[in-house]
Amino acid sequence: MSHTLEWKTRLYLFEEDGTTKARATLDTGTTTLTGHGAAHRNPADTDVPEIGDELAAGRALRDLGSQLLDIAERDVESVGARSGERTDPVLGWSL
Repeated sequence: MSHTLEWKTRLYLFEEDGTTKARATLDTGTTTLTGHGAAHRNPADTDVPEIGDELAAGRALRDLGSQLLDIAERDVESVGARSGERTDPVLGWSL
């Protein structure tokens, strides 16, 4: 059985006064999730905007990923599977 979906993600970056903020959105067609991340530059450090972008974006995407894993875990439990650590295989799906 074939199953194909397209989920759209967008990543927005904002920088102001040594702080970079990121917002990552995921649109599944039925649900929209938003992850947030930030990076703060030490005033004594050299201003390298790319580093702030990378850190803030990575943190926003990690937040989004954590939300997806939480939702998947609840969905697995809702179909009667046992609850366990995310590293335990549940219903053939490694969480």
